[in-house]
Parts: sequence; structure tokens; C-alpha cells
Amino acid sequence: MSLAALVQKISQDAKIAAREVAVLPTSVKNKALAAIAAGLQQQRSLIEQENQKDIKNAQQQGYPRAFIDRLTLSDKVINSMIQGLNEVSQLPDPVGAITSMWKRPNGLLVGRQRIPLGVIGFIYESRPNVTVDAAALCLKSGNAVILKGGKEAIHSNLVLSSLMAQALASTGIPPTAVQVIPTTEREAVVELLKLDEFIDIVIPRGGEGLIRFVAENSRIPVLKHYKGVCHIFVDSDADLEMAETICFNAKVQRPGVCNAMETLLIHNSIAPRFIPLMFARFREAGVELRGCPQTVALDPQVKPASEQDWGYEFLDLILAVKIVPDLEAGLAHIARYGSYHTEAIITENYRNAQRFLNEVDSSVVLVNASTRFNDGGELGLGAEIGINTSKLHAFGPMGLEELTTTKFIVYGSGQIRQ
Repeated sequence: MSLAALVQKISQDAKIAAREVAVLPTSVKNKALAAIAAGLQQQRSLIEQENQKDIKNAQQQGYPRAFIDRLTLSDKVINSMIQGLNEVSQLPDPVGAITSMWKRPNGLLVGRQRIPLGVIGFIYESRPNVTVDAAALCLKSGNAVILKGGKEAIHSNLVLSSLMAQALASTGIPPTAVQVIPTTEREAVVELLKLDEFIDIVIPRGGEGLIRFVAENSRIPVLKHYKGVCHIFVDSDADLEMAETICFNAKVQRPGVCNAMETLLIHNSIAPRFIPLMFARFREAGVELRGCPQTVALDPQVKPASEQDWGYEFLDLILAVKIVPDLEAGLAHIARYGSYHTEAIITENYRNAQRFLNEVDSSVVLVNASTRFNDGGELGLGAEIGINTSKLHAFGPMGLEELTTTKFIVYGSGQIRQ
């Protein structure tokens, strides 16, 4: 079978399975999620064994530390996958929910009902735990999903796919409701993006190059999980001890993820007091600092920032720093260089906080909290399939409800249109 024929068969099978999954009782979907969780628990050693093949290959090819971190299925990561499955099973099932209902003058009762999107094509890189997160969300929201992970995680994704297929079959659900494309060839993505007759929506999650490639080549509507150029603005009225703690967490806790801070904006009135302690703590953690001329003047150890550093997603222990004269300048910088992902302000000034919330055009905007909270689990959605940085049809973390749409339902009693 050719690659094109393989991808088409997977897509056709998913379209057939989607009809069945769309009407599954919640209890059956939850039973399948529990079966997947049990399979992960029972097959830990096999999962880690296959994951080690991917890690070894990545190390031999010289991938950076942050990349290896995203690729690794440690005991902690497997535990979080199991926990995510359990959390999704406990969330309310959005399918079939009536979101509103109203009566027309002619007596028609009109409502909106939540329905699955259908078949979701999910294209992603490096993080094999996402394979299970995405499958869980798609299954619970009544969708079939076709998963195309990166070549660097092929062994991990295939073993996870096999375990999920067994779990689905054991609960009477077609295994074709969750499929991993079993090849590392990029051409498979090209073929997938042609199949708009079988696939309803494509969600790419990964680097800027992947997102652009999918958006430019897809015949299918695309929800973009674009790069995370996340900013924190430390205001003149900030609690500097709080600001230090939040900024350190946002950059250092896990630098290789999309909700890590990439640019720190500092009000010039507090920069001389804030920078010495903050930068010392960053350097102790191994953070490379790249700053504007004013920042370099205050701390000559800082590497001068280039124009490319503003608006760049480092995904590493590298931070761009800029001193700004006021909130207006901070907002202008974010508007120019941000990626609509996550921004935060640290301030005790209510007026400035509200202005920041109202004017920053990103999927999640925070006051006095780390950018790391832009995450489906942290925001109470359960596991997420991605963070959509385009505004259609959902903006921000995509949980169960965001993987559904609504249709109109109408109850009549014989009405005809005049």
C-alpha cells in the first residue's frame, strides 16, 4: 500500500468511527479512558523501553536538553498521563448539552446543542505524552482523532497507540477512533492535509515551522497552536519580592514549554532595585540574559539583545529583558512582538491591572501570576489538546468544550413558513 493510500484508509476509517463515537454514552467513554489508564500502568516498563529508543536517537543527533526533556516519558510523566485520563473521565461530558433555548413568536422552540467536531487531525512534535492527552480529550468529546507525531517520538507513539487500541477494543469502541499514523515520513502530513472530505479540522502543535507548513498546505480548516512569546511586565507599583518569585518560576521551572516567559519588561522606575536581585537569581539558575541598552548599562554582564530576540521563542534558559518608561510602552511592545499566547503584569495598582487585562490581546492574560498557568489542567479544563492562538473557533487552551461546536435544534408543532 502506498503512503497516500495508507493515509487515506486511516482517514476513511476515522470518518466511519466518528459516527459511532459521536453518540457513545458517557459511561462507555469513561470506561475506555479507565482502560487506557490501566494499560499505561500495567505496561510502564514497555513504554519506557520504547521511549528510551527515541531518547537515544535524539541524543545521538545532538538535540538540545530542553528537547530531550519534552521527549522523555519518565515515571512522573506517565503518572501525569494517568492522572490526566482520570481527570478527563470525571469532567462533565459536553456532547448533547443544550446551551440555550428560546421561543419564537410563532411557537417554534429553538435551541443550541453541543456536538463533536467530527474527525480531528492532530499534528505535533516531540512530546509523546500529548498522544494520550489528545486521544483522551477527543474521545470524551465524541470525536475521532488521527495523530501524527514527530519522527523523533515514533517508538513512543506507536507503543502508546497499540495500548490505546487494545483499551478501546476491550470496551467495544472501534480502535480506528484513535489512530497514530505509523510512519516518520513528512509526506504523510502532506497527504493528510489533502483529505478535507474525511477530516473536519486540523490542529498543529509544535514549532513555528510546523505551524506555517500546515497552514500553507492544508485544504482543511486549521486551529493554530502557534509559538509562545510570553511576556511579563513588572510595573512601577509591583511587589518586587512577588515579582522575583513569579518571574523566576515563569522562566526557570520548565523553560522548554510554550507558556514559559521569553521576554521580561521592567518599568524604569524600579529597574535599579529589581534587576540586581532578579538577575543574580537567574544567573544562579543558568539563565542567559539578553537586554536592551538601558539594561546593559545597569548590568554590563548582560548580552546586548538583537532585534531578533524580541518576539523570539527561545524554549531554553535564555531571556530577553527590556526596560520601558511606562505601561503604555509595555503594552506597545507586547502588541508588536507578542504571539497572542500569554502575558502577565505584576502590580498592586488596580487601574493598571485592569488596563492590562482589557488591552492585551492574548489568549490568557494574568495579574500577579506566572505565565505557566496557561494550561488546560491548571485552568480547570482537564488535559488540553493545545493552546489556540488564532481566534476561530476557540482562543486559548482547548479542553473538552472547545473540541465541540453547536448545532441548532428546533421543536415545532406544525409551523410552516409564510
